[in-house]
Amino acid sequence: MSAVFWSTFANEADAERAANALLDEGLIACANLIPGVRSIYRWNGEKGEDREVATLFKTDARLLDKAVARLSELHPYETPAIVGWQADAVAPGTAEWLSSIGSQLT
Repeated sequence: MSAVFWSTFANEADAERAANALLDEGLIACANLIPGVRSIYRWNGEKGEDREVATLFKTDARLLDKAVARLSELHPYETPAIVGWQADAVAPGTAEWLSSIGSQLT
């Protein structure tokens, strides 16, 4: 089973550092950094807007909880928004690729 999780970062360097750490630790197979995301939000009762770098991380579902927890530790935001989910549909080659990183658990 495959999974993805998503978070935003203040800049590309922070997103890249987190992605490289998760890759090096074997918790993800890939990260897509998407610069220039416009975020409009409410935080601590105030409305805000920023440009951020969105990052989509791809992993094996068996690693999802561990990867999200580790990103929470690595993330420079005080309270990062990190959302993950198991994939309902995955191309066979992608599923094989992502499950290969999870195979290190067995």
